[in-house]
Amino acid sequence: MSDPRLDTSRPHPARRYDYWLGGKDNFEADRESARQIEERMPKVRLTVHENRWFLHRAVRFLAHRGVRQFLDIGTGIPTSPNTHEIAQGVDPASRVVYADNDPLVLVHARALLTGAPEGRTAYLDADLREPAAILGDPQLRGTLDLTEPVGLLLIAILHFIRDAEDPRAILDTLIGALPEGSYVVATHVTLEYLTPEEFTALRAVAETQSQARSGAELAALFDHPALEPVGVGVQSVAQWWAEDAPGPRPSAEDVACNGIVLRVREKVQPGFRNPG
Repeated sequence: MSDPRLDTSRPHPARRYDYWLGGKDNFEADRESARQIEERMPKVRLTVHENRWFLHRAVRFLAHRGVRQFLDIGTGIPTSPNTHEIAQGVDPASRVVYADNDPLVLVHARALLTGAPEGRTAYLDADLREPAAILGDPQLRGTLDLTEPVGLLLIAILHFIRDAEDPRAILDTLIGALPEGSYVVATHVTLEYLTPEEFTALRAVAETQSQARSGAELAALFDHPALEPVGVGVQSVAQWWAEDAPGPRPSAEDVACNGIVLRVREKVQPGFRNPG
């Protein structure tokens, strides 16, 4: 753990997420930050777990529709089942590339890279803010065939990209690399379901590291001519494929996280810029 980026005195989203999931790969700064948020939003653990279960259902959904390649950006510290375990449970030949910029995730990369012998997995030490570097990485190119459908997973990562960092440009680059028949799956923290008191209290803490967006703002990020929404578009992660989740389902008000699933209906040239 000699990586200079591993500053255990400052909270990191991946380690805070690990703490809420009941993991052990976190430090006191992460736990204290998590407790501050939890004081203001008591149901944050439920939100985190529902977000994770959404990922499981989404990967299974795509796998049953023939997707055999996945690019999971912002994968976080490994928790089982991982994306490759779910995808390879449907088809052992599935291929998965994970990407994350937390050095502690890199320490656990071997756990991520253990998959079915018929398939392939790879891990990139990479940042979503540099999508071209991700797409051009030799490990990605050696694992995924970008002429065949890919499931792009952006789970609980986009709220760490502020508007000033031009998230639409990042998404345009990634979407421009996906062939027809690919899918994009994203989840995003929202404060729109909170009471005014919760909103005021949580915003001061949460937005020091992130930017919450409403469902409409999340949909706007994916206003792209190559994409068509699956299902109803944006809705609470707890409401996606509810028939495949244990009941009773929590309400949207209890889960401050939205999800969106989109299909790539046509190939567009990289570099397309959304208006606005």
